[in-house]
Amino acid sequence: MDLTSLFSLEGRVALVTGGSRGIGKMFVEGLLAAGCARVYISARKVEQMEATVEEFGADKVIGIPADLSQMDGMQHLVDELAKRESKLDILINNAGAAWGQDYLEFSEAGWHRTMDLNVKTPFFLTQKLHTLLTAAASEARPAKVIHVSSIDGQRINPWETYAYQASKAAVIQLTRRMAARLIQDNIVVSTIAPGAFASEMNKAAKDAPDTSASGIPAKRIGTAEDMAAAAIYLCSRAGDYVVGETLTVDGGVVNAHLPSHFANPGGG
Repeated sequence: MDLTSLFSLEGRVALVTGGSRGIGKMFVEGLLAAGCARVYISARKVEQMEATVEEFGADKVIGIPADLSQMDGMQHLVDELAKRESKLDILINNAGAAWGQDYLEFSEAGWHRTMDLNVKTPFFLTQKLHTLLTAAASEARPAKVIHVSSIDGQRINPWETYAYQASKAAVIQLTRRMAARLIQDNIVVSTIAPGAFASEMNKAAKDAPDTSASGIPAKRIGTAEDMAAAAIYLCSRAGDYVVGETLTVDGGVVNAHLPSHFANPGGG
């Protein structure tokens, strides 16, 4: 067994939405380190995207500005990618939005923006990229689609981010249903559920990592290596048989967090 080839992404072409910063940028770094020939990134903020392209090199990372909250924005991204590539090996649906507001004041605008970008966009962007994905896919080497969900779709958090938490739970179920259909075309769909990683989406982890770490069994927030490793595993040959699964990368918050014995009277 050759471990190098097992986890290699040599020569593959990938697209990471929202790839200019935060967790998306961590994915980009990991894909490049594992051997991807080219990684396309999309973002609404052109300056941030261009800075990321410059950091990694324009020969390896190509930016395409796009507002993926709109159907025409998705189509623009697909059309621009199709001009440059005849196939797509890896799609990571990472772009997302959050909205926090008091329950009695929570707005319809916040609800729609969050649900559209977090649930509608992964579905329809993947659908629009189906031709490019199937062009890369084979039984011996399936194409990969990874949706980025969250541990907030697996348990509640203290913040009043109603649409965000509902959307991330929806992504986990959407992953299962899409996986059942797309495996027929040699496309493996899975999802990564991050915990606390420093990003604009998680400013608590970004601005106060030690405070965030105090509630994590592993006693630290996640690093770029943690997120990159998860993506490399699922995107490479190592993850070919992992279909419809949610890979939780959170230091144990969801599955290894012991409640206080004062608050847990036990059972029997």
